[in-house]
Amino acid sequence: KKTEVLDPRAAEYIAVLDRKSQRLKKLTEDLVEASKASTGNLSVIREKLGFTQLLDQALGEYQEKFGKSGLTPVLTTPDHELCVEADGRHLWRIIDNLLGNCVKYAMPGTRVYLDVKAWDGNVVLSVKNVSKDPLNVPAEQLMERFVRGDVSRTTEGSGLGLSIARSLTELQGGAFRLDIDGDLFKAVVSFPEAAGPELPANA
Repeated sequence: KKTEVLDPRAAEYIAVLDRKSQRLKKLTEDLVEASKASTGNLSVIREKLGFTQLLDQALGEYQEKFGKSGLTPVLTTPDHELCVEADGRHLWRIIDNLLGNCVKYAMPGTRVYLDVKAWDGNVVLSVKNVSKDPLNVPAEQLMERFVRGDVSRTTEGSGLGLSIARSLTELQGGAFRLDIDGDLFKAVVSFPEAAGPELPANA
């Protein structure tokens, strides 16, 4: 790749190899994380975190990606911050995987609904979108490794995103579920709500 290549066909081959090697690198990283998360082999440093603030930041980072995919995020949150006790790195990865899933698989020109609320002692996030491909897989199977819904999909996804998100959620004492209704995809993540004084980082 660093050498001067004059043959356009050779340059094209190099570009393909570069894309595939980057995909293999991402797949390897996802495999390692999926393995560690599912076996509880990851350190968890809990602290009190503002959930809605973290979601706002993630949406800001995804603004350009949503735009390129023709998606409009619609966020509904209460008028006050909702806090959870969780590991900031892992919680960010959960949100990142859910938003990334929307970018890859939601139908262009549609809305992605994100709702955050306090319910029965928990902070609950639901992410809803319409799939661009038929959701011909049961919800539970979609959370298994390497499953990406329609078998004909050719996106760059590894099929590990939802599995990692569920494992990381459960690792921190939260709950993760999927609901499928026709082509409507809905992911729901919940964590116990943190209240009272600020918690130390190693609580």
